[in-house]
Amino acid sequence: MVSSISECPTLEQFLQIPNLDESPAWEYINGEAIQKPMGGGKHSRLQKRIIGALDQAGDQYEAFPELRCTFGGRSVVPDIVVVSGDQIPLDATGEISSSGIDFAPPWVIEILSPRQSQTKVTGKILHCIRHGSQLGWLIDPEERSVLLYRPDRLPDLLMGAESVTILTGIDWTISVEQIFDWLR
Repeated sequence: MVSSISECPTLEQFLQIPNLDESPAWEYINGEAIQKPMGGGKHSRLQKRIIGALDQAGDQYEAFPELRCTFGGRSVVPDIVVVSGDQIPLDATGEISSSGIDFAPPWVIEILSPRQSQTKVTGKILHCIRHGSQLGWLIDPEERSVLLYRPDRLPDLLMGAESVTILTGIDWTISVEQIFDWLR
């Protein structure tokens, strides 16, 4: 069951809530604070393998699991975000900031969990695309499909041996079928 806070604070107040990023993380969408559902085994395996593959594909971009992204009046925690190295925020000591990012990541990847609303997850991806993300994936393990979102066209539904679009600058090719082979 997904939890929510009935008397929702403003975005600024939401970001001050203690334990905001404890698992599962809380998100602020359309004026409502909602706790993400836990992903489960398929979700976790896909998340782990995609991040590993992206990290092996070069050093221009870095993949992050569950990184808070606050922009456009929302604060979301996508399953995976891919950010270019020069966009990674650093703190005063030169280390990666602990607060997440305040812009739409170039690439956002969501993996649908059994108890998750596809409409709400699609809404998060569309919010990212509207605010500057170049690419969004919605991976549906039950349907064995990937919905591909880009700012300049309608979504594409990909299945089977179809190759999935990757950000320019990342040397990686994968089909939908290969993504789901990781579940074996």
